[in-house]
Amino acid sequence: MSGLLQPPAEPDVPQPVERVEHLGMTTGYLGATASAAVAVASRATPAAWRLLLRGPAFWVGAAILLFWVVCAIFGHLFAPYSPLAQNLLLPSAAPSGAHWFGTDPLGRDVLSRVITGSRDILIITPLATILGTILGTILGLAMGYFGGTFDLIAGRIVEAFLALPIVIIAFLFIVALGPSTGTLITVIGLVFTPLIARTVRSAAQVERQQDYVAASRLFGESPVRVMFGEILPNVMPAILVEFTVRLGYAIFTIATLSFLGFGITPPTPDWGADIYANYINLLPGYWWQTLFPALAIASLVIAVILIADSIEQVLAS
Repeated sequence: MSGLLQPPAEPDVPQPVERVEHLGMTTGYLGATASAAVAVASRATPAAWRLLLRGPAFWVGAAILLFWVVCAIFGHLFAPYSPLAQNLLLPSAAPSGAHWFGTDPLGRDVLSRVITGSRDILIITPLATILGTILGTILGLAMGYFGGTFDLIAGRIVEAFLALPIVIIAFLFIVALGPSTGTLITVIGLVFTPLIARTVRSAAQVERQQDYVAASRLFGESPVRVMFGEILPNVMPAILVEFTVRLGYAIFTIATLSFLGFGITPPTPDWGADIYANYINLLPGYWWQTLFPALAIASLVIAVILIADSIEQVLAS
């Protein structure tokens, strides 16, 4: 009989109790599993930011970018001359104390045009990149999550767009729609959509195989909820890196379109348009009319690339 009796538990030893979570409940829109992932990421964020802020490349890029942002907002306040004011008595004047960067063939101050020329490009590029990131993320999540026929058809369309240079595609759209600020934002955003969608698709395909996605399906979450509530938070680092990289490409694309005459309409100060208008004066020796706008483009692109590389290194560590 004694062999049938279970020995009493020792009172000083706590018995292991398996904790059962009520998985049917979700935390906000993200769901239980994604909310846990976001909570872990949020706890690591301060350390990641400290690592980012310790990098000299990030500070150099941020300082250059901040300088051009200030020029875009307040450039008209400290530009020495009006960027549109012509002085036909001083055409193509060399750099001097009166005109630090010289003048162009119409006598306009090059420094004033370089300073104020950052305004439109710093308005168009972020908006166009944000548009392309949103559309590319939606398309990439759908391709990576659904797969099958939808992924095959959408993938062929994406590959068709990627087969052509970005500038050529943008050029064709602008010729059809006409150059304007809204057209540039829309066209560049649409051109970047397949590029970003390809990256997001690859990341979403990896996440689709994870257990938390299968659990979300078992609990009856809709595909939209799974894509944007569960998968999206986990592919956000890839989207952030892609956004910063495409921002640099957008700057170069707008400058190229302006150089070809399909960007910002003259006489509005624009770096690419000024290079196009004055590059023929390089041979006669008027180098300052082209050099300083080109250096402005290069510095802004380099600044964005330095920031993008710093963010990528932090997220990869």
